[in-house]
Amino acid sequence: MQGIEAFIAHRGGDLLRAAWVLTGDSHHAEDLLQTALAKSLGAYDNLANDHKFEAYLRTTMYRTYISWWRRLSWRSEIPSEVPDDDQPAADATAELRLDVLRALATLPRMQRAVVTMRYVEDRPIAEVAEALGISQGAVKKYAHRACAALRESTHLTPQEA
Repeated sequence: MQGIEAFIAHRGGDLLRAAWVLTGDSHHAEDLLQTALAKSLGAYDNLANDHKFEAYLRTTMYRTYISWWRRLSWRSEIPSEVPDDDQPAADATAELRLDVLRALATLPRMQRAVVTMRYVEDRPIAEVAEALGISQGAVKKYAHRACAALRESTHLTPQEA
């Protein structure tokens, strides 16, 4: 288990932040990441390296998130906190980050998932579509609608959007 423990120690913070962007809540983010890790743990030894396992884990995390969303219909909440970051940020940068996260939290769940994968993680459209189990056209539609909503967000200035 030393390999998986080292992986979690090294990549856990980034994975938790991705989960937080999706859920908008630190407790739900922890639950989402832990659930995805539990589902993916058996695949660690079968995959050739940490990069492949991280891709597998992120896909599991997104699919779990979508599954929860479909089953539970979590209500949208505006985030009131930002997950801890290893590097201290300037006040303006921290405020901008909080504004962006608040704006993302106002998006519908699927749009938020697409924006996170497509623009935060810079994943190609085909990969986002495959991970979420939707068509490439749907990814483009959700991304377009999300960007339009972010441009209109009261949390962002026109320059930030």
